[in-house]
Amino acid sequence: MEKSEKGNGVAPATRSPMALMGSFRNENQEVNTSMRTAETMLRLVPMALGVAALVVMLKNSQSNDFGSVSYSDLGAFRYLVHANGICAGYSLLSAIIAAVPRPSTMPRAWTFFLLDQILTYIILGAAAVSTEVLYLANKGDSAITWSAACGTFAGFCHKATIAVVITFVAVICYAVLSLVSSYRLFTKFDAPVNYPSKTIEATVFHG
Repeated sequence: MEKSEKGNGVAPATRSPMALMGSFRNENQEVNTSMRTAETMLRLVPMALGVAALVVMLKNSQSNDFGSVSYSDLGAFRYLVHANGICAGYSLLSAIIAAVPRPSTMPRAWTFFLLDQILTYIILGAAAVSTEVLYLANKGDSAITWSAACGTFAGFCHKATIAVVITFVAVICYAVLSLVSSYRLFTKFDAPVNYPSKTIEATVFHG
C-alpha cells in the first residue's frame, strides 16, 4: 500500500526565509570567529619572536684577555633591540584588538594595514643592518682596516647570529600579516579617493 503526502494532507517540510537567514548568519559567525582566532594567533607569534630576540641580544656580552664587547657597543644591535621591543609591543596590542569581536570598519582596516606595513619595514631594516655588521665581524674589511672580530669573540657573534635569525623569522610573520591586512582592506573597502562626479569633456579644436 503506497503512502503519499498529498493523500494524507501533509505538506512537504520547507524552511522559511527567516530560518535560512538565521542559518547563514550562524555559519558566517563561525567563519568570522575562526578567522579572528587565526589572526590573533598569527599576531602573537611575532611578539614571542621579538621578545626572544630582544632577550638574547640584551644578554649578549663577552669578556676575555683581548677585551670586552657588548651589544650596546654597536648601534645596529641597539637598533635591533629597540625594533624588536616596539614590534613585540605592537603585536600584543594588535592581537588584543583583533581578538575582540567587533565589526570591521574602514578606519580599523586602514589602521591595521598601515601599521603592519610600517612595522614590517622597521623590523626588516633592523635585521638587514645587523646582518651587515655580523658579516663584517666575521669577514672583516681590509679597505677600512676592520679586522674580523668573531675569531676573538666567538660567543658574542654566536648569540648575535641567533638574535638576527629570530628577527628574520619575525620579518616573515610580519610580511604575512601585511598580506592579510591588505587583502582584508582592499577586498572589503575602496581606496579613500574622491572621484569627481562630473565627467571630463574633451575639447575638440576645429582647424
